[in-house]
Amino acid sequence: MVKLNAKQLRKSNPTEKELKKIKRNPIYFVLDRIIDTYNIGSLFRLADAIAIEKVFLCGEMEYPPSSRIHKAAVGTEQWTPWEKKDSTLETVKELKKKGIQIIAVEQNSRSISYKELKPNFPCAIVVGNETGGMEQEVLDEADIIVELPMYGINKSFNVWGSGAIVAYKVIEELL
Repeated sequence: MVKLNAKQLRKSNPTEKELKKIKRNPIYFVLDRIIDTYNIGSLFRLADAIAIEKVFLCGEMEYPPSSRIHKAAVGTEQWTPWEKKDSTLETVKELKKKGIQIIAVEQNSRSISYKELKPNFPCAIVVGNETGGMEQEVLDEADIIVELPMYGINKSFNVWGSGAIVAYKVIEELL
């Protein structure tokens, strides 16, 4: 495996042949009105790391091309499949109709610990707005809601970090 530094990654330009070699995993990301471009870029980088099928950017948020997203994504937004959607709720409903399990990452009375997660594939991991979280209608459509245990004073965790922990738990179940 070749390790690239951040500068090399930002200038990375994989060939069509390299991109076709990627075996996409039956996992989707649904980003629900993410505010911070660092989080958006980091989620693209995560999506590339685990070779997900597609990222959906939903609602009011910044999306590529964006120099701020690019900085955190280190170029991965250029080859990771993604689509801009107007509504998280409608996107989740469309995915469910296709038989895709919806896993929401949120603190909620229905939440289970991410440690207990046993996903079905294909699945979509939904991560929500950093300030207000996901809308109740989106949570109502979720097949599973997972959260991370919080042991300290702060009872929330960065959306990118939460997404990464859950995504690696999901991929661990697949591989």
